[in-house]
Amino acid sequence: MNDVVKFLVENWYLLIASVGVAAAAGFMLYHFFKLPTKEQIAKIKEWLLYAVTEAEKELGGGTGKLKLRQVYDLFVQRFPAVAAVISFDTFSGWVDEALEQMREMLEQNQNVQKYVGTL
Repeated sequence: MNDVVKFLVENWYLLIASVGVAAAAGFMLYHFFKLPTKEQIAKIKEWLLYAVTEAEKELGGGTGKLKLRQVYDLFVQRFPAVAAVISFDTFSGWVDEALEQMREMLEQNQNVQKYVGTL
C-alpha cells in the first residue's frame, strides 16, 4: 500500500492529466453521438473530404487503392465506433462522394490545386 501512495504522490500530474484527457474525450464523444444520424454522417463526410485531399496530396494520382486504405485507416482511428457499425461498402461509397467533391474543387480552385500539388 505504501508503494501505491508513493507512486501517486510522485506522479500526481499524470493522474490529473489522464483524468483531463478522459473527460475531454468523453465530452467529445457524448457531443458527437448526441447529434442526429444525418448530422453525424454529414460531419464524417466533411472529414472524408479533408482525408481524401490529404491522401491525394501525399500519394498523388494513380494510387487509388493505397489512398482508400490510408483514408480507411485514418477513419478507423478517428471514428472507431462508427467504423464498427458501418460496412466497408458504405464507407467506400462515402469516399467516392468525397473524391467527386475533391475533383470538382480541383477543377474550380487554383488554391486547392496548389495545395494538392496538381498545378
